[in-house]
Amino acid sequence: MQNAKIIDADGHVLDRDTDIRAFMEEPYCRRQGSLLARDKWDASMYGKLGMNITDVPTRLRDMDTEGIEVSVLFPTTGFAITQSPEKDYAAAYCRGYNDWIASVCKESPRLKGIGLVPFQDVPAAVAEVNRAITKLGLAGIAVASFGMKEHLGTPIFWPIYEELQRLNAPLLVHNSRQGPAGEIRFDTFLFAHTIGRPFETLIDCAALAYGGVPEKFPKLRIAFLECGCGWVPYWMDRMDEEWEKRQSEAPLLKAKPSEYMTRGNWFYAAEPEESTLPYVIDRIGDDKILFASDYPHWDGMFPYVVSTIHGRKDISEESKGKFLGENAKKLYGWE
Repeated sequence: MQNAKIIDADGHVLDRDTDIRAFMEEPYCRRQGSLLARDKWDASMYGKLGMNITDVPTRLRDMDTEGIEVSVLFPTTGFAITQSPEKDYAAAYCRGYNDWIASVCKESPRLKGIGLVPFQDVPAAVAEVNRAITKLGLAGIAVASFGMKEHLGTPIFWPIYEELQRLNAPLLVHNSRQGPAGEIRFDTFLFAHTIGRPFETLIDCAALAYGGVPEKFPKLRIAFLECGCGWVPYWMDRMDEEWEKRQSEAPLLKAKPSEYMTRGNWFYAAEPEESTLPYVIDRIGDDKILFASDYPHWDGMFPYVVSTIHGRKDISEESKGKFLGENAKKLYGWE
């Protein structure tokens, strides 16, 4: 990991019910129907979009095509576990998922899995953080906040963050396409997908900052994934302006929200062709930007994602090196 040059900080697996069910204990594995709530949208446009890649050899071949040495694997459907109201089932699903992704990663040292924990049941989540990191060797814990009853900054979740910080493992905010919660005006997948992921992420960023998480856990590394980085300067300005007039409502903060966002342990995944990337680098530095392929999802750029970054003339070669690998080592603690 230390010597890897190109690290995909956010790739995906297609986690099918049949895969996870085989790793879930009784009686949860006998649940009828789908293991998780299903999205009402047809993301594949009736099979026209996306790649149905489920085997490791094909993934490794495609990583070679791109020049990616290490890929960090996130769930696809598994993010919906936050919508489950059943605490025991959520915990069982997360254990099953984590065992399964760990088994996938055993097929190649070039693959590193990301775990899920049941935010519905904080004691169980803390225990699973420990097991996932120390026993299974997973690289961090991801969460998609849609469906949660509390925001990510609430003290209820602090034991999870405390354990992550103790184990030197990151919290990875990776929202799904739903959201904000309760929104019913979407009439196309295009509309929902444009809005859902980034708006949920902005909510999570504000929740973590205003909740005082970076003050309480100053060594906890946090990443915000899969909605670009162009929002970061705007959101820093927006939160700073609001905080300056209502500091009493964020009593744990000792500095502006923007200062926590740029101190070096919050990271942001950029899109390869994102036009605002040079401006973002100018505002927050080039040591916080992550490369993410989104492979094998339908909206990725395989097999041109790495070459697109290499071909940019508006980013220095030094910044490209940090973008493509060095920053991911910092996030995942592989330095």
